[in-house]
Amino acid sequence: MTNLYSHRDSNIQKTWALMIGFFVFVIGLGYLFGYIYNAPGILYGAVILSFVMNVIAYWFSDKIALATSGARAITREQNVGLYRIVENLSITAGLPMPRLYVIPTAQINAFATGRNPEHAAVTVTEGALAKLDENELQGVLAHELSHVGNRDILVSTVVVVLAGVISMVSNWFLRFGGLTRRDNDDSRGGGGALAVIAIVAVILAPIAASIIRLAISRKREFLADASGALLTRYPEGLAKALEKIANDQMPMRTASNATAHLFLANPFKGQSKTSWFTRLFMTHPPIEERVAALRGLEL
Repeated sequence: MTNLYSHRDSNIQKTWALMIGFFVFVIGLGYLFGYIYNAPGILYGAVILSFVMNVIAYWFSDKIALATSGARAITREQNVGLYRIVENLSITAGLPMPRLYVIPTAQINAFATGRNPEHAAVTVTEGALAKLDENELQGVLAHELSHVGNRDILVSTVVVVLAGVISMVSNWFLRFGGLTRRDNDDSRGGGGALAVIAIVAVILAPIAASIIRLAISRKREFLADASGALLTRYPEGLAKALEKIANDQMPMRTASNATAHLFLANPFKGQSKTSWFTRLFMTHPPIEERVAALRGLEL
């Protein structure tokens, strides 16, 4: 049976598995490049790229996620009320005070990021600050702090970089192969083989990136909802906030597939161009199920 401690351990194990899998995948593509073009330097480059991107994913992916979402750091003086809520919840949860950020968008949403509680950041949108009452805002912030305490932010933040790099490398592989022409018969044969391999790479790239994102189990949201409710002792606060989020159709211009899984709720609402593929691999459970689970809690 899953509990808080087994969930934390599982997230740490998933992070290592993702980083190792990424290392093997990119080196495999480098070997393929090097073999086809008889250029061992490509393999060496892939090894260096894998190592560097793993380091970036672990140490700097929180900064990348914050920058990508357009989040701006705020000080205590800029929003004393928000600071007080987060401070009180952090003390209750036994967590260090995280850095606070605000995204300038009218959509109601929030996310937490960072490699551990000592380097965590909690981000809320201007829409959340404007449209949620104090109990609802506390519920949202308690949910995000629960992600910090449950170590969800470790694996979620690393995914931001690794999934994106896999797609980038594979797309580069396709372009590089497609632009290369050989004139002799042997080279034509190699070009045909390269074309087949490139097609396979194109198919596998989004699948591999999506599989990495799917390592972020939907169960993490239910667990963070329940953990957050325990912090506030008032599940109805988060339940009402989620209902407001469900009815809020404001789009978020800075939302991206790379960071969507970080948010409290799917940030693509109100955008008619969300693809069927994106919807298929959404990592958030339906809001109505989360609300029902919250209202069924016995604290």
